[in-house]
Order: sequence, then structure tokens, then C-alpha cells
Amino acid sequence: MLGPVILAASRSDKMRRFVSAAPGTKQVVDRFIAGETVDQVVPIVEDAADKGLEVTLDVVGEDITTPAQAEAARDAYLELVERLKDLDLGPRAEMSVKLSMFGQALEGGHELALANVRPVVEAAAAIGTTVTLDAEDHTTLDSMFAIHEELRKDFPQTGCVIQSYLFRTEDDARRLSAAGSRVRIVKGAYKEPASVAYQDKAEIDKAYVRITRILMEGEGYPMIGSHDPRLIAIAQELGRRAGRKLDEYEFQMLYGIRSEEHVRLAAEGHRMRVYTAYGTDWYGYFMRRLAEKPANLLFFGRSILTKG
Repeated sequence: MLGPVILAASRSDKMRRFVSAAPGTKQVVDRFIAGETVDQVVPIVEDAADKGLEVTLDVVGEDITTPAQAEAARDAYLELVERLKDLDLGPRAEMSVKLSMFGQALEGGHELALANVRPVVEAAAAIGTTVTLDAEDHTTLDSMFAIHEELRKDFPQTGCVIQSYLFRTEDDARRLSAAGSRVRIVKGAYKEPASVAYQDKAEIDKAYVRITRILMEGEGYPMIGSHDPRLIAIAQELGRRAGRKLDEYEFQMLYGIRSEEHVRLAAEGHRMRVYTAYGTDWYGYFMRRLAEKPANLLFFGRSILTKG
């Protein structure tokens, strides 16, 4: 019930100011955001590699209103690629990008986002890694999938994300599960109307299982984005039934959530990737993490009360 309210608050400037000023905010933000700069996030990538983990790095920030801001987002990712190259960390770290950061919502946004993201994908390929295009709200998906298809012509390892709460996603999964594809399945974290998305958690979970089966039985590379122990166990069983080896799919979880499980899955031989966000414009990302799980909101509330 609280999730839609929190997602609405993620678009409110008034709530942004309130949350940013709250005494306990930094403690909670630090749990989900790895740092503000590349220098702060590099040790986290190195530590993950030492533990047998991989990462996907997200430079947070979605409220892009000018082409210059979109170019700055592109440059932030290019800076990240250079640091990974210098430290020979490319094979352990891919990148996740939201096309809204690259100007997708601006006038001529489809072409602008493609022009801005292409050099990032090209630079990533040059150091032995890749980029995954994150899914945003349903109105952006046709553009995202078209950009994904265009990028894969030259960079076939480019990944994309699909969301189980959308009615369209099973068809998208069938289309995307061909050989060479890389697809991350998540439940979804945007407020969507009942005309396009399941509203009931049980229905979302059932769709997640159906879509995971499609991906596991396909010829691509599934990336299972979930912290739910039941869905993780089901994904393992579906992988086994599909005859997949442990390195023929991977699990992904957020930085700061169920960290012991990250290590456990890696120790079992699974590929385990930690979604690691960093940057100064953390508000939208942070609010969606609160909306996804009530325990996160309770943790935030306790922090404010104890710090106030």
C-alpha cells in the first residue's frame, strides 16, 4: 500500500528537500549508495572482486532537463570506463544506464539518447565489458528496446532489463531470449496503472516465474534480479531443468541488501553480480529502494527518530 505513495514522492521537489534534510537520511543513503565519486566506488569494485563477486555500476541521476546535462551524464560514464581500464577491472564490472539520463525525455530524445549512450557502450566494449539498459516506466520502453536493438548490431553483448509487473513482458521475454542476448528480469519499481501492469504482489511473482522460465529455456543469458529467497530457489530449479550450467546465468542483487547472500551464492559456484549505484543525485534511486521493500522504509524511519 505504501509503495505507490513513496513512488509519487520520488517526483516531488518538496519531499526531496524534506528527505535530504532529515537527520537520519545520510545513514540510510549510505546503505544503498556506494559513494558520490568514482574514487569512492573503485575500492568497492575491488573488494567485490576479492570475494568472487562481479558488479554492475550505475551513476545515479534521472532528472535531466537539458542536452548539456545529458552530455554530462555520458561523460560521467566515460570517466568510469577510464578508471576501470586503468585498474584492469573491466572484466569484473559492467555498467547499467538509464536512458532518461542520456536525454530520452527531451525533444528528439530517442536520437539524443542513442547518440549519447553509443560512445559509452563502445568504450565499455574496448575494455572487455558491456552495458545493460535499465527499464524505466512503461512509456519509455519502446524507445529503450529500439535503442537496445540498434546497439546490438555493433555490440551484441549489450543487455537490457524487463519487468515482471508489466503485462507486455512475457512477449518481450520471448522476443529477447534468442542466442547471444543478455536479459535482466526484475519485478519493477515504477508506479504503473492497472491498464498496463499487475497490481497484486502474488500476480507479479507468478509472472516473474513464468518469465524466468522463458529466459532459462531460451538461448540467451538470463540475469535474475531478485532478493526474494523463494524466487531465487525457483530460478535455480528452472535453470537445472533447462540444463543450464551455473555460469550460464547469473543472480543480481542491490548493493547493501542481503550482502551475506551475495557471498553464499558465489561460493556455490553461481555468478553473482552486485548492482552498485553511486553519485550525488541519489534521491529518485533511493526512494524506489524504499518503495520496493517495507523493511527499508522502517529502517529509514528508525534512523530519523534516533537521529532527530
